[in-house]
Amino acid sequence: MENPVGHEIADALGVLLGRNTRARLQRALTVGMGEAVDELTYPILSALARTGPRSAADLAPDAGLDRSVVTRRASQLEQAGLLRREPDPHDRRATLLVLTDEGRTAVGELRRRLAAAITESLTAWPPGEAETFARHLHRFVTEGPFS
Repeated sequence: MENPVGHEIADALGVLLGRNTRARLQRALTVGMGEAVDELTYPILSALARTGPRSAADLAPDAGLDRSVVTRRASQLEQAGLLRREPDPHDRRATLLVLTDEGRTAVGELRRRLAAAITESLTAWPPGEAETFARHLHRFVTEGPFS
């Protein structure tokens, strides 16, 4: 017997994780953040904030982008002063992408905006329901098929 809950969650995740959904949200979050910060560079900033300094090749899977795209977008972010390139101490041939103070500030603002948008979308939920959802979502992500 099929599990309707599993299908319902899978369908919701399909929408949530869809490229168009992410791009639309990232476009809205980056409005007014400067020319270098847009839906195309958002994944790089976000991934670097999560992982710390990485090479473009290592960062690409975390950002959900091709290595060449990461390299091009990183150049855009570097020109804007949001990241810098440093030699990799473990591989002299490699270069690490590192957020600058300005880059960390930009990521902080993006995270604040995302949290505010999420909070706003939950205001109509009954008391306690959003907190329960957050706990269960965290558990699903850490214990479910993504772990």
